[in-house]
Amino acid sequence: MSPRRAADPHHRVADDLRRSIGGLSTAAIARMAEDLPWFRELSAEDRSWVGMILQAGVRSFVDWFEQGGDSGPAVATSVFGAAPRALAGVITLQQTVDLVKLSIEVVESNIEDIVAADDAEEVRRAISRYAREVAFATAEVYARAAEVRGAWDARLEALVVDAVLRAETDEAVLSRASALGWKARGTVCVVLGASPARRTETDLFDEVRRTAGAHGMDALCAVQGERLVVLLGGVADPRRAAEVIAELFGAGPVVAGPVAADLADAAASARAAVSAYRSAPGWPDAPRPVLSIELLAERALAGDGHARRQLVDEVFLPLMHARGALVETLTAWLDRGSSIEGAARALFVHPNTVRYRLRQVADLTGLTPGQPRDAFTLQIALVLGRQSGRD
Repeated sequence: MSPRRAADPHHRVADDLRRSIGGLSTAAIARMAEDLPWFRELSAEDRSWVGMILQAGVRSFVDWFEQGGDSGPAVATSVFGAAPRALAGVITLQQTVDLVKLSIEVVESNIEDIVAADDAEEVRRAISRYAREVAFATAEVYARAAEVRGAWDARLEALVVDAVLRAETDEAVLSRASALGWKARGTVCVVLGASPARRTETDLFDEVRRTAGAHGMDALCAVQGERLVVLLGGVADPRRAAEVIAELFGAGPVVAGPVAADLADAAASARAAVSAYRSAPGWPDAPRPVLSIELLAERALAGDGHARRQLVDEVFLPLMHARGALVETLTAWLDRGSSIEGAARALFVHPNTVRYRLRQVADLTGLTPGQPRDAFTLQIALVLGRQSGRD
């Protein structure tokens, strides 16, 4: 040792501390095994990593003290750099705080046996200052780990939503959804709308999940282009479910697909919602939110084969197979500008017969001829049914 180094009290004390690093680390590990139950439950590998963190922490303090407490290498790197990132997922932030507190107590309680009595008080003051540096470093490590997990979760969530939209929902997708906190075991619907401007995806998704959760629903979100896609789980009524989150979308239509039995079957809801969203401009006065089934006519006109088949199967064919010439009556009524009397004259029946048959149309299809929107859908269904050649 050079005379100049020996004359410097910081170097002299640092040398005393450096010789004691192994003993201090061993004492700290023993205290942790005795006082911290969670430490005893760690695997041997993880306990080994914790021991390396303790040694790195003491060594970093010694170097820091030797430099007079001036800022040197980043504490986060020098203390936690030896441990793998995965350790942040094994030990919680509170447990890390307990680890730091206990190791500081061990060092303080052994100071008088390591350094001269005249230097002990200065070392204790330095330990207090260094503990604050470690506290900030700990917060930084866990914040970075949380950021990484958040980015990974966002990518995983986008993959789940994309798989549902592409009808590729297999066991792997269901497992990923479960890893993201999806607990719904029942009904699911897909809600689509424009993504709001000037909001980060993280904040938006958090608010969607928080709002849905307050109403007893799970939610998974993704932004695809300018479109926000939300999967809602635990849905009883798709309109009411969509109303809960409608204000979180950007301007324009918000569309809810039909309810599916579960996440594995949600592709049908997604397909209907996507088709309805594309077709929504055809009904400028549509409510917000609007159900995909309410846009069946626009979807059919836009070339949606599923919507066409649904109109034929659920509207045209029931009318064709019903008694009482319902198709002829509905056609005559539509062709004569919704005139009861005009249809009655064309069919040579009493006007009350026309009224009765129109009520039967409403009972069979759920579409009321007297309402303009329903009349439009009925007319499209008649055209598609005739084109299909089915009777």
